[in-house]
Amino acid sequence: MGEKTIVLGVIGSDVHAVGLRVLDYALRSAGFEVINIGVLSSQEDFIKASLETGARAILVSSLYGHAELDCQGFKEKLIEAGLGDILLYIGGNLGIGKKNWEEVVKRFKELGFHRVYPPKTTPDEVIEDLKKDLGLK
Repeated sequence: MGEKTIVLGVIGSDVHAVGLRVLDYALRSAGFEVINIGVLSSQEDFIKASLETGARAILVSSLYGHAELDCQGFKEKLIEAGLGDILLYIGGNLGIGKKNWEEVVKRFKELGFHRVYPPKTTPDEVIEDLKKDLGLK
């Protein structure tokens, strides 16, 4: 796979798929090779897909508010698998109830994520960030 290969999926017991499909379509339209592992994905599913495809980024989506629990130890597992340098993004409804967004971002960055997106982030924002972070034009 090439320099534009990314793994996309919904982590944990979350089953929302509409946003995932929208993001998948937008990323493919922007020229990315998308490995969409779908919903109900474990950390190991993301790691396996990344290893098999040589992906340069993992995009994690979560809407059910339990992403922080689902992502505990994920960065450490990526490092153990030899994927310590892979870009790691997360977006969606990342907590239960109203949260201070700056605190949410801080928590997920401490978990190893490079970028953290709130609900209603447009695919164009993600695509621009990916291009910038991957050094693509």
